[in-house]
Amino acid sequence: MNQKSISIRMSGLGGQGVITAAHIIGGAAVLDGKFSTVNPFFGAEKRLAPAESYVRISGNNIYERGEIVYPDIIMIFHPHVITMGKCYTMPFYDGLKSNGIVIINAEAALDFTDEDKRNLSKIKANVFYVPATSIALDVAKTELSVNMAMMGALVGVTKIVSMGNLKESLKERFGKKKFIASATTAALDDAMKSKFAKTEQLIEKNMDVVKKAVDMVKKTAI
Repeated sequence: MNQKSISIRMSGLGGQGVITAAHIIGGAAVLDGKFSTVNPFFGAEKRLAPAESYVRISGNNIYERGEIVYPDIIMIFHPHVITMGKCYTMPFYDGLKSNGIVIINAEAALDFTDEDKRNLSKIKANVFYVPATSIALDVAKTELSVNMAMMGALVGVTKIVSMGNLKESLKERFGKKKFIASATTAALDDAMKSKFAKTEQLIEKNMDVVKKAVDMVKKTAI
C-alpha cells in the first residue's frame, strides 16, 4: 500500500456538489483500503456562494483535521473561483505545494495574470483543464453532474482511487440510505435523484460522466 498522504482542496460555488464530491472520493479511498478524512467549509448555504471541501487520503491513520493550508492538489469547480475571486483562499493556488496539481473546470485555458503565471511557475505547478460542465450536460443531461466530471478528472490525473470503488462509493451515497451532510447537500442529492428514473440509471450515467472526464482532462502550459 502507498503510505504517502495526499491532501486535496476543492473550491467551487454552492450547488456544484463540492461537498458531495469530497465525500464520494473519501469513501472510495476507504473502500480501497486507505484512510481518509473529509471536512466541508462554507458560509451561507446558498447557490453560487463560495464553498470548499478538504480531503486527506493516506495509507496510515490520519490525525489532522480541518482546513488544508498546504494542499497537494487544488480542484477548481467553476472558473469564477479564479476570475471573480469567489474563493476563501486568495489567490486560488495559495499554499499549493511544489510540483502540486491544479485541476480547473473550464472550456479553455484561463488568462492568468502575469503575477499568477510567475508564482505558479515558481512552485512548478501542474495545471490541468477539463470541460466538466459540458461533459455533465452532454452525458448526464444535468449540470448537477459537474462534480462527477471533476472526480473523473482527478482520477484521470492521479489514479488516487480505483474506478471500481469510486462507483461503489457513488452507490453508497445515492442508495436507499439517506446521507445528510447539511440541508443543502441533502436537497441537492434529492435533486440529482429526481433527474433519473432509477438509482441504477443515476449511477451508470454519472460513471459515464466520470469516464469521459478521465479521457478529456488535459495538461496545459502555464
